[in-house]
Amino acid sequence: MLATLVIGLREGLEATLIVGIIAAFLRRNRVPLAPMWLGVGVAVVLSVAVGFGLQVVEQALPQAQQEGMEAIIGIVAVVFVTGMIVWMRSHARSLTTELEASATAALGRGTAWALAGMAFLAVLKEGFETAVFLLATFQASSDTGLAALGAVIGIAGAVVVGYGIYTGGVRLNLSKFFTGTGIFLVFVAGGLVLTVLRRAHEAGWVVIGQQRTVDLGWLAPNGSVQGALVTGVLGIPPDPRVIEVLGWVLYVVPVLAISLWPRAWRPSRTRVPAVRTAVAAVLAVAAATLAIAVPTGSVDLPHTTAVTGGAGSVTAQVDGATATMRTSGTGREARVAFPASTHRSVTRQGVTADRWRRTEDGSAAQRPSSLTLDDLVDLFGRVPVGVSPSTNPGPFTARWVVRDTVTLWTVRGGVLDASRTERTVLTIAGGGLPSARTTTLDRTVWAVPATRVAQSATAVASADSRTAELLLWKAWLPIALGVAAAAQALLALRDRRRRPAPTTHTPETDPSRGPPADDPTRSPEYAVR
Repeated sequence: MLATLVIGLREGLEATLIVGIIAAFLRRNRVPLAPMWLGVGVAVVLSVAVGFGLQVVEQALPQAQQEGMEAIIGIVAVVFVTGMIVWMRSHARSLTTELEASATAALGRGTAWALAGMAFLAVLKEGFETAVFLLATFQASSDTGLAALGAVIGIAGAVVVGYGIYTGGVRLNLSKFFTGTGIFLVFVAGGLVLTVLRRAHEAGWVVIGQQRTVDLGWLAPNGSVQGALVTGVLGIPPDPRVIEVLGWVLYVVPVLAISLWPRAWRPSRTRVPAVRTAVAAVLAVAAATLAIAVPTGSVDLPHTTAVTGGAGSVTAQVDGATATMRTSGTGREARVAFPASTHRSVTRQGVTADRWRRTEDGSAAQRPSSLTLDDLVDLFGRVPVGVSPSTNPGPFTARWVVRDTVTLWTVRGGVLDASRTERTVLTIAGGGLPSARTTTLDRTVWAVPATRVAQSATAVASADSRTAELLLWKAWLPIALGVAAAAQALLALRDRRRRPAPTTHTPETDPSRGPPADDPTRSPEYAVR
């Protein structure tokens, strides 16, 4: 409620001051006020319509898109309130003079409707800013009813104070008023920055910097005055995330410095380009330092790893979507080439990995063509289903089909897992069997130990999480600082071009004092001649 009250009071007072200055000017010049009030009324209606329209559009969206819409409205509100604070900081003293000059120009065009348009645009600007800012504050508030009541009280108070200033019954130091409310609104807008980043995360737009920093539940308990102030007014959540704290600091500190910077310490117009250039250099150095100094946090798995079974180790070499794997051990070495068609991106042990899988027909030349019951028991560990020792004593004729499957999983070129499996399809007939029987036997020829795979996957997952955390500091923050540095450099260039050239004064000749000193007629030689 307090935040919306101050917003309504400040924004409403800005609008009423503008209307009061224009009205006083019209009264002094005996111009009818009806066109001005018409422009003011239309601007108020349009501002209210904009607020309701945005709310209706947001409610019609799905949940995730509602969060995105609230984030966009919050961004616009932060831009509006920042521009308002900075503009009023530099124009509060000359507001009356500037408005009266504009009104004189409008009146010089010979119609009061020009002044009506001027009042309409001025009030529409303030009204649109108020509508967007209040809507964003409503969305961040836990009690919309109280927030709306605060806005109504603030706007009503602004109308009363503005009328008192217009009639001369109220004396108000506008400079101090706008400075004080501006400081308060800086913190309110800082809370909106926190809300925007939280809504953007809920919409799926911002996924970095979501680590919790501190627990402020003790500072803002639910239902307490402190909780209403910290959470309801300043918009600070009880569990701020890293990116939210960073966004709050990057917004509040510079805007608060602009609001409180003493006028006596401001650089002269000729020194502004140099100051902007120095600020741009500092920001650029900070961005470069972060980009270079912050580690990546990634981990690289080895290209060679040990395996158990019929091989000693495997070595992988990845080239884009193709890969080559060499197996060594037991006195022999084999090479498997994986074309791009065998590549897939999969999840293995909870991490994203590149997988290559190749299946080929194996050789059955060394398999026996005849099997006894004892051979079947040795193969399967028991008598296969459908074979009875009493009625099917054997021997049986055997037909073998062997399929070899080699699979390789890598993460950034390092081996996460690898295996070679063999599937044997055995068809037996004769030996008393009324019909052929088919059974399947799977076995692992060699593979990376499961404990090794789990350790590698855990290391990769931890490194990926660390990399995501550091990405905010290594990439996004340097980008933001770089953009700010470029903006300051462009503004410095603009100020240099706008800087007036020094004027030189040529002294005029005074006839009573004779010709100038560099005139030849004043030389001794001329006097002799």
